[in-house]
Amino acid sequence: MEQTSVGASGLRVSQTGLGTLTWGRDTSSDEAAAQLVAFVDAGGTLVDVSPAYAGGAAQRVVGELIGDLVPRSAVVLSAASGLHPGGLVDCSRRALLSQLDETLSELGTDHLDLWQVSSWDPHTPVSEVVDTLEHAVSTGRTRYAGLRDHAGWQLATAVSQGQRSGVVAVQTEYSLLDRTPERELLPAARHHGLGLLAAVPLARGVLTGKYRTGVPADSRGASAHLAAGLAAHRGEDAARVVEAVVTAAEGLGVSPLAVALAWVREQPGVASAIVGARTAAQLTGVLAERDVILPTAIRAALDDVSSG
Repeated sequence: MEQTSVGASGLRVSQTGLGTLTWGRDTSSDEAAAQLVAFVDAGGTLVDVSPAYAGGAAQRVVGELIGDLVPRSAVVLSAASGLHPGGLVDCSRRALLSQLDETLSELGTDHLDLWQVSSWDPHTPVSEVVDTLEHAVSTGRTRYAGLRDHAGWQLATAVSQGQRSGVVAVQTEYSLLDRTPERELLPAARHHGLGLLAAVPLARGVLTGKYRTGVPADSRGASAHLAAGLAAHRGEDAARVVEAVVTAAEGLGVSPLAVALAWVREQPGVASAIVGARTAAQLTGVLAERDVILPTAIRAALDDVSSG
């Protein structure tokens, strides 16, 4: 799997990242282990974790696997702090460092490769957040720092506050069904030399075409706690984009998944597309078609149909 630089930094990650959102809840420990082994064997490095995933269960599962199943040195561990139970946002120095230290303990490592602040906190001065990032880098708790789910102006404000913060990345949802980052976030990230980590590049599975005729019983759309995230991607406009992806896939002789993922990976400024699979079989499908490159005409057609 190709490795790419994250923005203007020396941090390199695999073009496809492994998400762990469902680990410990919808994905068993055995399935998670199979995913991690397959991912690393395919050359994948970036593993995305968070204490907010599956109520903290996902982070604990990752901690059980890293070191025992695959070497710590084989993965680029990316984790976030700032979100707490009940959706509470607290990015104070006290809360961030406490959550970071807990994450390191559960992962069984003395450092992260990338530590990100999960959200903009209107109650904490941005200078305090940036100082905390700088402290985490200078004390060796993390090698690089980043931001998640920040608007373009928030990113620019944070980056302008620090000289040694180590901020190199911004992570947010980005797909053919959610091109919002192109308005401000991507231009701001490129201007400041940050790389984008694209989360949910398959729009929670909608871009694979599996929901074209209904909701499969074994899909996340049939799950009570996962179905809500699909609502924004199931309208008439979304359906037109999905049909265009399916048509492109048929013409290229690949899967719709491969087309949707290739579109994200090839976007300027994107360092990695983070894919979360509930089963090892689903991840195998992703890895099997990771090298698809879209012809210019197909990319232009997809850009056109999804730009509305």
